[in-house]
Amino acid sequence: MEMELGEVLLTEEQIKGRVRELAQEISRDYQGMNPVLVGILKGGFVFLADLARNLTIPVQFDFIAVSSYGLATASSGVVRILKDLDTDVSGRHVLLVEDIVDTGLTLNYLVKNIKARKPASVEVCALLLKVSQQKVPVQVKYQGFWIPPVFVVGYGLDAGEQFRQLPYVAALKGQAE
Repeated sequence: MEMELGEVLLTEEQIKGRVRELAQEISRDYQGMNPVLVGILKGGFVFLADLARNLTIPVQFDFIAVSSYGLATASSGVVRILKDLDTDVSGRHVLLVEDIVDTGLTLNYLVKNIKARKPASVEVCALLLKVSQQKVPVQVKYQGFWIPPVFVVGYGLDAGEQFRQLPYVAALKGQAE
């Protein structure tokens, strides 16, 4: 089945501007702390790269890969860690960098998982948050954009591993949440 793009929700320029603003906030808040930015793979890699290039503070990077979607367009609610952190984050300031917060189930699981490792702090930076979709409360300190409850692709987000390379965020035609 051929997947087709729908309406562009966020342009490349809108994303670049908000990423710069988020980087300024993070640089200010983490001054002198050398935080560990944890990119949540696969979708968060584009956002993390752009965010990092706009930071004015020293940071370390690590990645964690989780799965709750598989090849579907709706979360299964079951979170599996596919790749764990390589860095010991105990006593460190950790900033989870996420592409999108949908139900909040994956992020809630990850925050609890990281907190169990006894970091100095854990905060979340998410590019996209879906309106009225959260099933569990998740604190997102650094928020990019609120979007409608539609399936989106682009800027790292995919549908069946397609569309990650797009520099903008668009709805996917014919996909209900």
